Amino acid sequence: MNTSLPPYPTSADSAAAHTATVASDAPRTPHTRRALSVAAFAAVALALSACAPGAGAGGGSSSESAGGSATAGSTDGADVAEPVNAAQRDSRAEVPTLTPRVVLSHDGGLVTLDGETGEVVHEEELAGFLRLNNAGDGQHVMVSNGDQFEVYNSGIDAQGHGDHFHYYESDPGLSGIEFAAPYAGHVVVHHGLTTLFGDGDGSIQTFTSEHLKDGQPRTETTATDDPHHGVAMQLIDGTLLTTQGTEEGRNTVQVKSTGDNGELLAETTDCTGVHGEAAAAPNENGDVVVLGCEDGPVIYRDGEFHKVAAESEYQRTGNLAGSEDSSVMLGDLKTDAEAEFERPTQVALIDTLTDSLQTVDLGSSYWFRSLARGPEGEALVLTYDGELNVIDEETGEITAEIPAIEPWEEREEWQQPGPILKVADSMAYVTDAENQQLVVIDLEAGEVVNEFDLEVTPVEMAVVTGHPEAPEHEADAAGSSDAGHSSDDEATEEEGHEGHDH
Repeated sequence: MNTSLPPYPTSADSAAAHTATVASDAPRTPHTRRALSVAAFAAVALALSACAPGAGAGGGSSSESAGGSATAGSTDGADVAEPVNAAQRDSRAEVPTLTPRVVLSHDGGLVTLDGETGEVVHEEELAGFLRLNNAGDGQHVMVSNGDQFEVYNSGIDAQGHGDHFHYYESDPGLSGIEFAAPYAGHVVVHHGLTTLFGDGDGSIQTFTSEHLKDGQPRTETTATDDPHHGVAMQLIDGTLLTTQGTEEGRNTVQVKSTGDNGELLAETTDCTGVHGEAAAAPNENGDVVVLGCEDGPVIYRDGEFHKVAAESEYQRTGNLAGSEDSSVMLGDLKTDAEAEFERPTQVALIDTLTDSLQTVDLGSSYWFRSLARGPEGEALVLTYDGELNVIDEETGEITAEIPAIEPWEEREEWQQPGPILKVADSMAYVTDAENQQLVVIDLEAGEVVNEFDLEVTPVEMAVVTGHPEAPEHEADAAGSSDAGHSSDDEATEEEGHEGHDH
């Protein structure tokens, strides 16, 4: 594996992470399982204009930007700065249905599989230590590679039109879309937007996820006061949540208005070693977001930050997995500040309604790529014993232990290959790096349904379905109304990002 890239310029953690979910002892209620009806954010129809077979394919603006990176500022009527890759556009064809695609990074490039058959549909040679994140539109994957984010086209796209979809396939491969970002770090998708963070300069780039389908999207850009290993996300109300810090330390999270003034609206300095964020179920006032800290997480809710009390001086939750169907956040939990290499067996369930934290002991350890959320908001953790633990996030009860892969153990260098857990719709995808396998688990049936042998040792994974992972929503003052396809038809991807201890 190529690990020659310089480390991220921070003292504690490094690049792209993103996942979280909370649980309480309170009984399950419609309020905790889903957003209140008065605050329901109905799914907005995808930005598509016609029902014809070629609709939405490569309709990018003819305006251009200098170089290959996105243009800052407003779109001025144009959604993209450069049009879509012509070869990929010309290969586009309508198909009767889609199957998920699994994109894997390895030492040497990328490989894409059909998620149902295991067939290799594309291989891409690419040097570097490649980190993968869903781009948000259901078609593309962000590839963090050194000082840039590259955009990979998985080759599948589901276009909504009223009460139905049209399905398209195109040639997979790198799209040619790139975003310059020194020490490219976290990728956050939320409310139809994708936000990229550059650790090396504190740069924040936000664009409409769907615009990737048309080419190089125009971006809104800003930056933190100082470079640091940070994260940012644009909230439903248009404000920007971001960390602040330096290479020496970080304990501040802010919410600012967007635009030229960047007015400070909320702030906490009570999040030592802030790392990782994820959205939980929104309430009637908007987003609810959890951020991981070394002294107990913080929750942004109702325009303010709320601290979750830690049981000890050091209680780190740095990797989160969230679901917008649940008010409970799943997080890792480390309690030994002196440990050179801690192997925790407990996870945290963070209740965003009561600002409290419940611990669940799994009896076996896990690592930062072990956390995910299921289609009903259930917490999922892959442990060293090879089992996929299913946890009722409200009660903390372990409801199932599904044999998934052979027993394993985390290596001391986080960049080294290890098991990865991802969820799309009702399927969990688990890699077994040691045995070069991909295992597919039906979460509703609670059993393995496919095992595919791999020709590479996977380092990171992204699963796409053609449907956006974090579609745009809007509040309807008259109640919830469906402006497009039902949210039940969307891909089930947990809110959050992967992190690591570095």
